Amino acid sequence: MRLVPRSLYGRLLLASVVATLAALAFAALAIGAVLERFVMQGLDQRLDAQLAVLAAAVRPDGSVDRSRIVILPPADRHDRSGGWWIERNGAFTIGSLPQPAIAALTDPARPPHERPHHWRDDRNDAPGPDPFEGHIGSQPYHGRRLAVPVAAGIVTITAVAPRAIVQRPIRAARTPLLGSLALLGLALGAATLVQLRIGLHPLRRLRAAIGAVRAGTAEQVPDDQPSELQPLARELNALLADNAAALANARGHVANLAHGLKTPLATLALGLRDPAHDPDGALGREVERIDQAIRHHLGRARAGTPGGGARRLTALAPALDGLVDALGRIHADRGIAVERSIAPDLALAVDRQDLDELLGNLLDNAWRWARHRITIEARADAPGRARITIADDGPGIPAAARADALLPGRRLDERGDGHGFGLAIVRELAELYGGSLALDSSPLGGLAAIVKLPIAGSPAAARS
Repeated sequence: MRLVPRSLYGRLLLASVVATLAALAFAALAIGAVLERFVMQGLDQRLDAQLAVLAAAVRPDGSVDRSRIVILPPADRHDRSGGWWIERNGAFTIGSLPQPAIAALTDPARPPHERPHHWRDDRNDAPGPDPFEGHIGSQPYHGRRLAVPVAAGIVTITAVAPRAIVQRPIRAARTPLLGSLALLGLALGAATLVQLRIGLHPLRRLRAAIGAVRAGTAEQVPDDQPSELQPLARELNALLADNAAALANARGHVANLAHGLKTPLATLALGLRDPAHDPDGALGREVERIDQAIRHHLGRARAGTPGGGARRLTALAPALDGLVDALGRIHADRGIAVERSIAPDLALAVDRQDLDELLGNLLDNAWRWARHRITIEARADAPGRARITIADDGPGIPAAARADALLPGRRLDERGDGHGFGLAIVRELAELYGGSLALDSSPLGGLAAIVKLPIAGSPAAARS
């Protein structure tokens, strides 16, 4: 089980949730501690006030002037809130609590006059009363003890109150405190979601910009990026520029090679038309094989440039119309009727030169082997692809031989069915753009070549 999400959004959200929960837990503990300390200080002040009143009733000889004893809250209600007592040299003198309760509150191992305490002297800044904790039964108590030196020894004055006095306001404040922290947590969570959406929006925009480049609707990534993403945008644009330069360089080499071979090959073909030079036509067929091999390897050279044409946008209808008109003139003596059904607004994420070579090979094959009719159908095909079907009413290719027709270097015409080497080039070019080529039986009785190519601006174009 993966604890850390793969996405940046998930990681940032998880870190924010953990940090927020930790902060809220710390805040709850800290506020609770501060509240308890504040309430305890209030209780200590009330107990110290009672100790001061009782200390005023102690005579110099250690006796107690009962007429001067004033009982203050909470010690005035020992049955519910607290109590007090006075000891002289460890012996009980007077108090509001019974001696068994006092014995339960005090440390039985040490007499009161030996227990730790602070001396109080009003004439100088000596420490105040000493706090202590105890129990009466199961109920915890908090007390304050004051030692007053007199001529007869030490008078110890003690005032106590149950800790419930502290716990009650804390429990009363806990519910609104936790509710407030919960609301604060929700507000922080909402703020975190807004922050993440705003903070990660440039990444989504950059991803969309890269998709637009690959789909052919943009040439480069915009430079207007946050400072953290600007180096990435510059590197992407540099990569796109290098890719375009590599493609242009490959195109140039292809054009130079084609130009360098075209003239001598054409001269050789013309010379071999003389029956005296090629009586049985074998040399002419070899020249044709050389021509097909050159075309095949030139196509591979173009396909070897990664991502070359994936950023181009080519309208399909004009490209097909131009090829049909050109091939119609070349094969005018055949009298082939062509029926076209092409979506007028269909645009492909394919370079125009590659598209011309791809469709030109298929149309040339159809024209050569059709008897009377060729049909061309082009339409959008989910998801984000165009389906182009070129069918003829010729002899077709047997189903068992169709896979061989798409392999490089295989010529089915040597086995008598007459389909050429260009199908391998068509397949490679289609796959270069993330498409495919398939051969099937035509409704007209011959061969149907079905090629699928990405539509410009579609997710399929972005993945090609």
